[in-house]
Amino acid sequence: MARTPSDLPGEGLLDASRGPLDPVAARTLEAAVAVAWADPAHPHPPGRRARALLDTAREVLAAAVGVRPEELSVHASAESALELGLSGLRHARRRVGHRVVAGAAERSVLLLQPGTEPVIPVDAAGRVDVEAYAVALGGGDVAAAVLQAANAEVGTRQPVGTVGARCREAGVPLLLDATASVGRDWSAVTRFGEDASVLVADAAAFGGPPLGLLAVRAGTRWGLPGPRRTAEQGREHASPWVPLVLAAAEAWQQAAAAQDAEERAARDLVDRVRRAAAAVPDVEVVGDPDDRLPHVVTFSVLFADGEVLLEELARRGLVVASGSACTSSALRPSHVLAAMGVLTHGNVRVTLPLGSVSPTRGRDVARLCQELPDAVAAVRRRLGTGEL
Repeated sequence: MARTPSDLPGEGLLDASRGPLDPVAARTLEAAVAVAWADPAHPHPPGRRARALLDTAREVLAAAVGVRPEELSVHASAESALELGLSGLRHARRRVGHRVVAGAAERSVLLLQPGTEPVIPVDAAGRVDVEAYAVALGGGDVAAAVLQAANAEVGTRQPVGTVGARCREAGVPLLLDATASVGRDWSAVTRFGEDASVLVADAAAFGGPPLGLLAVRAGTRWGLPGPRRTAEQGREHASPWVPLVLAAAEAWQQAAAAQDAEERAARDLVDRVRRAAAAVPDVEVVGDPDDRLPHVVTFSVLFADGEVLLEELARRGLVVASGSACTSSALRPSHVLAAMGVLTHGNVRVTLPLGSVSPTRGRDVARLCQELPDAVAAVRRRLGTGEL
């Protein structure tokens, strides 16, 4: 059976919310399996070798988020790291309060946590209302606050410095969700020690395996129910598989080496997509046009179903994502787009892979820009809709 372009690694890939490994990181993973397979908690020689390699990788990843190695733990996913980070803040401050202040565009894994209220509104670009956020912080019974560095769905950066200052004034610890930013948005990397008490990043964002990085700044009141343990044991349910952590560290080093050129190239390519989408009749590009992630863009297509449009683009060898989440039984609109007050169906999200992962991404973007008007028209004809 013939393979279409979208079947080939990196070819036609414009949805890198969880993309392939960086090639060098992939080779590191393969080599590490042979030398770092042991449990680093065991005192035998293979375990000690794995521990030494894990400690080296942790130093690299800690530098990635601006903390000391002992302040960083590694988890099976960014989602689990977010849950654990917030749970530790809530438990440590359970005598202070139970509520968690969060913006309406935060990730669902955080919005669904117990006590997440009030949910602060966002504007049409997806940016949180700072004044409403500040009022909520002063309302009493607040255990913690959460804020994303930037929204992974529409790209809009959040006012991290301002919100961080308001949290410090209120004496409320801030969990910063930097899962879409660390390793991709170099020009907007915040000073972690000043802006947040806890930070979470995702190694998959910079070409590593999908591991969650949880940083808890020294001095932060953080803990989980159960017996007292060391800081590292308290944050890690089990020792991570060392080859994956080594691959994540290598991916970070590769991303850091190419950061300036990569960010400029991604921003230029996204600008091309934004212009091409805006030129199609009845298509709205959402999110802040300038103060945004360099590699993400979402646009809403009137008179079209998002899933059908994704299928049409896939037929043309282009892999993109939708702004709606598909479940086994229903199509659920994006809560981010709903909070912004924009169209929640007919959405296309482009998340550019790193250039090291997809050397064809420039051609893929050019092809998307060329194919998009005809693909939208084809979907509208198929659904029997028209343009105003």
